[in-house]
Amino acid sequence: MRLPFPLVAFAILGTATTAVASSDDAWKEFAATVEQKCLAAAGDMLDAPEAVVDPFGSARFGLAIVTGKAKGTDTMASHICVLDKQSETVEIGSELSAEQVRIKADK
Repeated sequence: MRLPFPLVAFAILGTATTAVASSDDAWKEFAATVEQKCLAAAGDMLDAPEAVVDPFGSARFGLAIVTGKAKGTDTMASHICVLDKQSETVEIGSELSAEQVRIKADK
């Protein structure tokens, strides 16, 4: 099925306009939602978790790295957290050690 050009153009422009129309406040609210939901989801695995949130995420997902002490240990651990933008459900990845997450400046 072929769609008429004006309909296709409208769909493309409508999507672009929506992205441009997103205000700084909306992105801040989105980042706060990702942080809150990811911290809550990681609460069973980490003591005093902290989150670093990708301010925009990907096209479909909010993204964060949640770090804290693994429950019942003195070992720092991180988890990747993914929030589905549409359903706002959260998934937490497996435990990553501080060594795995560390940025290696000289390779």
